[in-house]
Amino acid sequence: MNGTAGAAADSTSGSSLAGVSAGRQQPAPLLRRVLLQGRYEALTMLRNGEQLILAVVLPLLALVGLTVTPFLDGLGSSRVNVAVPGILALCAMSTAFTGQGIATGFDRRYGVLRFLSTTPLGRGGLIAGKVLSVMAVLCLQVAVVSAVAAALGWRPEAAGWLPGLVLLFLGAAAFTSLGLLVAGTVRPEATLAITNLLWILLGALGGIVIPADRLPAAAQSVVHFLPSGALGESLRTAFLGGALNGGAAVILVLWTAIAGAAAIRWFKWN
Repeated sequence: MNGTAGAAADSTSGSSLAGVSAGRQQPAPLLRRVLLQGRYEALTMLRNGEQLILAVVLPLLALVGLTVTPFLDGLGSSRVNVAVPGILALCAMSTAFTGQGIATGFDRRYGVLRFLSTTPLGRGGLIAGKVLSVMAVLCLQVAVVSAVAAALGWRPEAAGWLPGLVLLFLGAAAFTSLGLLVAGTVRPEATLAITNLLWILLGALGGIVIPADRLPAAAQSVVHFLPSGALGESLRTAFLGGALNGGAAVILVLWTAIAGAAAIRWFKWN
């Protein structure tokens, strides 16, 4: 995954530096700079085989596995209906936390972040571009997972789409903040280890894919307060019941605010 950072260093002139107009020396409008950076980051993520496996292949394998096994029996009208909300939540964590955290950590090591922060893009534009790339990739993940799930018989509540998508992107914001916090405060190798380990632990025991009712008793009392548990539970409430889980939404907002403030305070660009 550190190849992402190397590619970023070589291709910077094709992304954010493209915000400088060719015929004049004035920088392009901020919105255009952010859009260019977001497009570049999203394409880089999708072209990286390891991140593509993490973002698309593994969630789809988990979806099929939960659909053909009896583990989720009794929690809803069908296995796939119970499985899909958790898989969508897993997609958000994969892209926003693990994928973005690793990419940012190695960008930081190779000086890409420090270099881009001195261009007209600026630090704020760089962060906005990263958030935009996460949202773009997440839209693609939702489309792919929804198509496969529909083929498997997924029939979500129509009223659940609006609160479900809002909470999904809110969860992505929380995990992006956490990913940037980790990537900006520890070494890239530690970022790689931490984000991958937490992806496994939260995916298996964090209430994101497997509902809290099916977890060990010791985990049930805490998973609801984790961003993984809050996101998984809120999406199941939306797509299975067509309702908004207000408590889970508040927890996601708190995680976004706290992790975002911590990332702003302690993020190291060098």
